[in-house]
Amino acid sequence: MGKVLRSPFIAALIGGVVVAVALVATGIGGGKTTTVVQQAPVASATPSSSSGSSSSSASTDGALTAHDIYERDASGVVFIRSRIVQNVQSPFGLGPESQSSEATGTGFVIDSTGHILTNYHVIAGAANVTVGFDDNKTVQAKVLGTDPQNDLALLSVDPSGLKLVPLTLGDSSSAEVGDPVLAIGNPFGLDRTLTTGVVSALQREIQAPNGFAIQHVIQTDAPINPGNSGGPLLDAAGRVIGINSQIETGGSGNGNVGIGFAVPINTAKRMLPELKRSGTVVHAYLGITGVTIDQALADLQLKVDHGVLVQTVQAGGPAADAGIHGGSIDSQVNGQSLVLGGDVIVSLDGQPVSSMDDLSAAIARHRPGDKLTVGLLRNGSGKTVTVTLGREPAQAPGQASSQTP
Repeated sequence: MGKVLRSPFIAALIGGVVVAVALVATGIGGGKTTTVVQQAPVASATPSSSSGSSSSSASTDGALTAHDIYERDASGVVFIRSRIVQNVQSPFGLGPESQSSEATGTGFVIDSTGHILTNYHVIAGAANVTVGFDDNKTVQAKVLGTDPQNDLALLSVDPSGLKLVPLTLGDSSSAEVGDPVLAIGNPFGLDRTLTTGVVSALQREIQAPNGFAIQHVIQTDAPINPGNSGGPLLDAAGRVIGINSQIETGGSGNGNVGIGFAVPINTAKRMLPELKRSGTVVHAYLGITGVTIDQALADLQLKVDHGVLVQTVQAGGPAADAGIHGGSIDSQVNGQSLVLGGDVIVSLDGQPVSSMDDLSAAIARHRPGDKLTVGLLRNGSGKTVTVTLGREPAQAPGQASSQTP
C-alpha cells in the first residue's frame, strides 16, 4: 500500500492525519541478490550554479559528489511541524471536544524572500505550522497557498534574521530512467537525512489527497520514509526535480521498500504564480471517470483501438450537461471491473485521445469556462459534442476505481 510520507510526531494521531493510497504491492521472490552502490561522484553532469551556500570541493573530474550536494544544499531543507486540532465525540457523552496532535514533514526554500515548498498533506488541517532552520532556529510559518490536486503547499516565513539557502529548481522533464538522484529530508524526525538512488520510472500516477490523480510522477528507489514528505528529490547537479510525496510499502508497514514517488517540480513551477497570487489553484473539470482502451479490452469489439471508455458521468457536471453518456452494465473483463455501454472519447478539439493520461493532461491545460469539441463513438457511430469545462470540486466524487479528470 502506498502512503503519504508525513511522519507522526506523537504516537497516536487523530484520524485523517495520514492519507493512504491503494497501489499495487510489489512482491520480491526468493534468491540472493548482491547490489553494489557507488556514490561518488554522483554523475558527470555539469553542476548548475546555485543560490545556496558555497560548495565544498567537487571530485577531480568536475562532477559533484553526494557529499558536495549535501554540504551546499542541506541548509535549504527545512523541518516542518504541524499542529492539527480536530473535534471528536467525547467518550463520556458530553458532546464534541477538541483534540490536538502533531506531525512532521519536510520542505525546502525556493527564494530569498522566505517562500518554502512542501506537500499539501504535510500541513492539511493544521492550526499552527512552524519551520526549523539551521542553528536550531524555529519560526512560525504562514500557509500562503495550497493545491490539494497536486499535493502542493506554499509556505511563507519572515526572512529577518534567517540565513536562507534557496535550492535551484530544475527541469523534471529532462529526467531519465537510471539517472542518479538524492533525497534530503527528515524521515521519522531525523533531520537532514541524505539518501541516494536512481530514477526508477517516469510517468507514474498517484492519488492526490483530494482523490484526483497526480500525473507525470517520478518513481525512485532512493530510500524515503514517513517524514520525507515535501522534501526535495535532487538530480546529479543538485537541482530539484521532484517533491517527495508517497511511498509503496508493499504491505510491510510504514517503512521504505525501494519504491517512492515524487511530484514533478515542473508541476510545482507551473502552479507557483497562482499560489502566490490567490492562495489556491483553479483546475478545469470534465466530470467523468474512464479507462484507457488497449489490448486488454480487445474482446469488447469497440471498433477502436485507442481512446477512453467512459465509465460514469457526474450528475450536473460539464460532461453530463454536454450529453456524454456513461456505462450502465457492470462487467468483468480480464479480471477488471468495468461499466460497459458508455461513450468512447476519441478526440478533443480534433486531436486524438489515446489514453486516460492523454485526456487528463489535455483537460489540465485548460481553464474552467473553456469550450472543447469532444469526439465520441456511441454504439459504433461517430458523434461530436461541445463541453464547457467546469471548476474541479474540492474532493473527487466517490466513484469506481477508474481515473477522474
